Amino acid sequence: MMIGVRSPSTEEVGTASEASPATASAAASGARVTFWGVRGSIPTPGPKTIRYGGNTSCVEVRAAGQIVILDAGTGLRLLGQHLASEFNGQPLDLTLLLTHTHWDHIQGLPFFLPVYEPQNHLRILGYEGARHGLDNVLTGQMESPYFPVDLRQVPANIQIEELKGFNFSIGQVRVEAYFANHPGICVGYRLFTPGGSVVFFPDNESHLGHRHSRAPGATEETAQAFARRQEDKLADFLRGADMLIMDTQYKREEYPQHIGWGHGCLDDVVALAIAAEVKRLFMFHHDPDHDDAAIDQMVASARQIVWERKAPLQVEAAREGMPIELPRRKT
Repeated sequence: MMIGVRSPSTEEVGTASEASPATASAAASGARVTFWGVRGSIPTPGPKTIRYGGNTSCVEVRAAGQIVILDAGTGLRLLGQHLASEFNGQPLDLTLLLTHTHWDHIQGLPFFLPVYEPQNHLRILGYEGARHGLDNVLTGQMESPYFPVDLRQVPANIQIEELKGFNFSIGQVRVEAYFANHPGICVGYRLFTPGGSVVFFPDNESHLGHRHSRAPGATEETAQAFARRQEDKLADFLRGADMLIMDTQYKREEYPQHIGWGHGCLDDVVALAIAAEVKRLFMFHHDPDHDDAAIDQMVASARQIVWERKAPLQVEAAREGMPIELPRRKT
């Protein structure tokens, strides 16, 4: 077992990961995106969440010979089982991008089967974890008394890298990061694949809704103008994305009780996606108190907004096990 920690430069991140034989088949299409965990905050198993799923944040992207994992919530366990069955002992070279280190985004790592096989390599990329360092946060949750196996004891080769820049590459997949409006250090990622761009913002609150952190003495007008500028910058980052996976946790009537919690309101998210000319929006980070019927209603509400604004945006709710194929673009 090897576990390493370093802070790579942009150039090093861009050249560190080459496609392994086991991942080469992923290059056959432009990109394939699979949802393994779509829930926010805490897992919600039970009969009322069967259709959309109850596991927390985890999305797999296969493109250009790479397997890129977005977040390590409890959905990571299901992905690990799938990879073990699919590749049947072949060496795996995997990259895990963490948006932040809140529990629902890292709690699946101890149950990820590939880290218990010595032939596998896992690179974990993220930013500094809540003032304690990314390495300390990830290893800490697997120390006694929390877990029986220390991360440093697992057989796989694990490399934890704290990112400093916001532009890097994973093999031939170019990645850009952008700060999310969420408590602590949290980012979203945009992956540029042969099938188009995939943007992942699992935790984010509209600046227009949350303006309570304005500087002392600032007027409401000043705060509104600042919030508008921040939202416009985010729209520019999302501009023209083929697939946007975004935190849409609250209904409009629920949001006032959760302002400042760092999660999205449906109306704000749809408006942002329309403004950014996104092609497909996948509502994500489903509230633990929302059952399948509630999410159905939110999808209908989102589509109504799109219809009223006569926008071409397609809206769906992310569903556990849902695969999305992005055909290779013609050059």
